[in-house]
Amino acid sequence: MSQGSSQRPHRVAVIVDEGTNPFEVGVATELFGLPRPELRLPGPLYEVTLCAPVPEIRMNHGFFTLTGVRGLDAVAEADTVVVPGRPDNVVPRGPDVLDTIRRAHARGARIVSFCTGTFALAEAGLLDGRRAATHWRWADAFRHLHPKVLLEPDVLFVDEGGLLTAAGSAAALDLGLYIWRRDHGAEIANHVSRRLVFAAHRDGGQRQFVERPVPQVRDESLAPLLAWAQERLGEPLTVAELAARARVSPATLHRRFRAQLGTTPLAWLTSERVTLACRLIERGEERLDVVAARSGLGSAANLRARLRQATGLSPSAYRRRFGSGGGEALVS
Repeated sequence: MSQGSSQRPHRVAVIVDEGTNPFEVGVATELFGLPRPELRLPGPLYEVTLCAPVPEIRMNHGFFTLTGVRGLDAVAEADTVVVPGRPDNVVPRGPDVLDTIRRAHARGARIVSFCTGTFALAEAGLLDGRRAATHWRWADAFRHLHPKVLLEPDVLFVDEGGLLTAAGSAAALDLGLYIWRRDHGAEIANHVSRRLVFAAHRDGGQRQFVERPVPQVRDESLAPLLAWAQERLGEPLTVAELAARARVSPATLHRRFRAQLGTTPLAWLTSERVTLACRLIERGEERLDVVAARSGLGSAANLRARLRQATGLSPSAYRRRFGSGGGEALVS
């Protein structure tokens, strides 16, 4: 998405409460607070403000005390509010913090939680009847305290419109890059992920990180196969060809994809091809049939269907929102 010089940055407020985990505060500032000269834009896309209920905030385990941040009143200016987690999440947060979160949500701000910050959103009453994610280690405690919330135990993050929750500390990076992608498109999000040296999109959910009582047999990594396939997305790859490349049967390949990525080979291929199609559109390719062919989606009709399923937008609407070449319609 292009940004004119008169357009103000999207304002992000990070609520730092007593005992907050420093890593997640760092994730928020790294994702949304650093200059991005590599994007070559006339100004920053985001602006970060750290907010706290008291002038001095002791971080998790007393690693350091945060001072010089603004009060919770600054949250009233934010377009997005980020609530990091803390290890003592079963202890209720202060009413001032919860009231601040409620007011921000009521006026339409986007509310984002990292890791066990989901507890704060639930305590504020924002998640009843909604899906949410939190760290697998705290899933049972969360269900006990907040039985009306529809906890998704296996995913890295959940998007419920104006309420977004990440499963763990590192999953905060996944959710942050997803926000970049949702706000500004896949091309810009990929620039940010490369600077972070972090995958723009991690397949699978947090089930792959959950401790298990019995050691599991370790399959060979799918990484070489995935890298090989990503270089050939425009070719008519089949599951049988992927299995042959990996020197396993199609059934074994399906099991490995399920175990390591939490998805099927065909679903993974489709997701990668849609991402490539998005990048081609963002770079200015106007011919819909060319985008479909180069991304491996085959036909313009399939491209339209897959893009709408993934983004909620038609190719032309996606280009108007995220493209670099203006608002011309894509042509078949």
